[in-house]
Amino acid sequence: MAVKMASDGLWQGENPLDFALPLLAVQIAVVLVVTQGLAFTLKPLRQPRVVAEILGGILLGPSALGRWGAFRRTLFPEWSTAALDTVSGLGLLLFLFLVGLELDFCAVRRMGPRSVAIAAAGIVPPLLGAAGVVPLLDLAIPAPRQASYFSLCVFLGAALSVTALPVLACILKELGLLGVPFGETAMAAAAVNDVFAWTLLALALAVSGGGREPKGPALAPVYILSSGALFVAFTFFALRPLMARLARRAGPSSSDGDLTCSCAVACALLAGAVTDAIGVHPVFGAFVFGLAMPREDGVAERIGEKVAPLVSGPMLPLYFATSGLHTNVDNVRGVAAWGMVALVVAVAVVGKFAGTFTVAVAGTGMARREAAALGVAMSAKGLVELIVLNIGKEKKVLDDTTFAIFVIMALTTTVIATPLMTALYRQPPTATAPESDGVELKGGDACPA
Repeated sequence: MAVKMASDGLWQGENPLDFALPLLAVQIAVVLVVTQGLAFTLKPLRQPRVVAEILGGILLGPSALGRWGAFRRTLFPEWSTAALDTVSGLGLLLFLFLVGLELDFCAVRRMGPRSVAIAAAGIVPPLLGAAGVVPLLDLAIPAPRQASYFSLCVFLGAALSVTALPVLACILKELGLLGVPFGETAMAAAAVNDVFAWTLLALALAVSGGGREPKGPALAPVYILSSGALFVAFTFFALRPLMARLARRAGPSSSDGDLTCSCAVACALLAGAVTDAIGVHPVFGAFVFGLAMPREDGVAERIGEKVAPLVSGPMLPLYFATSGLHTNVDNVRGVAAWGMVALVVAVAVVGKFAGTFTVAVAGTGMARREAAALGVAMSAKGLVELIVLNIGKEKKVLDDTTFAIFVIMALTTTVIATPLMTALYRQPPTATAPESDGVELKGGDACPA
């Protein structure tokens, strides 16, 4: 049906909630009130804000209040889903641009092979574990699947092996560990892990064809991967030097800085459109463009300071709330399904912990207590995990039950990360510990995830 933007008002017999713009405004307001209320409630437990945002969405969705038909039909009718998902998706795209901006390549270079070895140790065991999880999923949840075994293994491998860099940064910042060698090692390894995870996700989507019947030529996955590689090369080797020259010419003045920020956001959006045209999710393009932004003269930092309040304020909470709205915990039924929840949590946590701990102790000589804390830190998921899962559901790679299982896993691993880190690494950094170098979150003390 045709949806109008705004009503003529109650006095002329029209309900504003039957029109797109007033309904969207009310939806955003309700989501923000519920999620921020939960965030305030969970603050004494030192939980990342993403936990409150996902729980708020689940509370508003079919698992709780959405069971009430009048509530669902009034505030979240089916016809409004497209507008809500589009606005939240735009916030996600800009957030991935910010994540790319804030990845600290200097820390990765300082840690060198150490960070790469730790990242690889946290990636390989969960990735291998995914190959064993997929057949068990078919046994526990017998349902027709649109994705092939290989593409589902690659996709779930990305979901299980990812480390949520922003969540990790929040935890380390709260514990006062960002500026010490332990924090630098964790952040550098997580940065390497994130880049690998997005590359693996792009591969999964290219190979799976989005979970749908293959369209186009048989070599379409090869064309997608080749075009994606060309896009990355063009962004880093052609666009990056050009952006550096333009940034030096613009300088730090207020008016030119606003122009630089507007151009950067426009280019990030266009990069998302380009990767979507290639056949890779738009967030990959925005992420790569953020990575390629020049760091000289504080350009990336100034752009982040301007864009972050808009994204981490109203837009990102909306994205995670919509994740909860799409999650129906009732889909996880029976002993077999809940057994899969326990297994997925175990693979995600134990695989990450065991690999990271072993390499940190044996390969880098780190103390056992620090290595254990690092293993827990690399198990933090939440934000990036939810992004991967939502892309999987959107592309029909994950069915509703599998999506719900992995959302529960993401919540569980995020909730336990801070208490375990606090227990394992109680000692604050000494007074002589160096200040954080390039890993502080932009926009003050508010953690976006």
